Amino acid sequence: GTTLFFRRAALEELGGWDAHNVTEDADLGIRLARHGYRTELIDTVTKEEANCRPWPWVKQRSRWIKGYAMTWGVHMRAPGRLLDELGPRKFLGVQALFLGTLSQFLLAPFLWSFWLLALGLPHPLIGILPPAAFWLLGGIFFFSEILTIAVGMMAVADDEHRFLMKWVPTLHVYWPLASVAAMKGMFEIATKPFYWDKTSHGHLHRDHDIWPGAQAPRITRPFRRWRNRA
Repeated sequence: GTTLFFRRAALEELGGWDAHNVTEDADLGIRLARHGYRTELIDTVTKEEANCRPWPWVKQRSRWIKGYAMTWGVHMRAPGRLLDELGPRKFLGVQALFLGTLSQFLLAPFLWSFWLLALGLPHPLIGILPPAAFWLLGGIFFFSEILTIAVGMMAVADDEHRFLMKWVPTLHVYWPLASVAAMKGMFEIATKPFYWDKTSHGHLHRDHDIWPGAQAPRITRPFRRWRNRA
């Protein structure tokens, strides 16, 4: 999860948030930007518990992805107005973030089909696509797999997180679970769009403080209006 801090005056100016959206932070992020606000990071430690069990993780991610789809659909009802309020750069950022998140999980099974080539099996697209296009797609897939592992290794290369290096290959299991969550979320948009799949916490036990002696949070202007909306 994420921890967010809001100034009450800012929320009142927005008129609150969409009570029916199951990913309210995504909706609030766009609402804040449309009203001329920006968010910033706070140097603090919240010690939130990450979901550590497969199916509860899928349920949590399916709610997030469902909320992303709902947020994009709500704010894109009037794309011209959204473009005018955000400016071209931030408007494109919204498309990249929301559509990119949805498409990478929903289209991932298609990309995984290229593993058939690595196993020496025929691919259904061999007879449909031109050979150059087919092998280009296959090459992009294998390059992206290598890049995913490389980025994961770089992320945990420092001394503090190096113990996580052995878990980087499990990203190949993470993405299929995320695709299951995305499909579950898309199904629920049609069947129960406002259902909140509550995340169960309290299943991870620690014998010591991971961040002993953590300093008090240093707030760095969490809300600040930006002048140039373009």
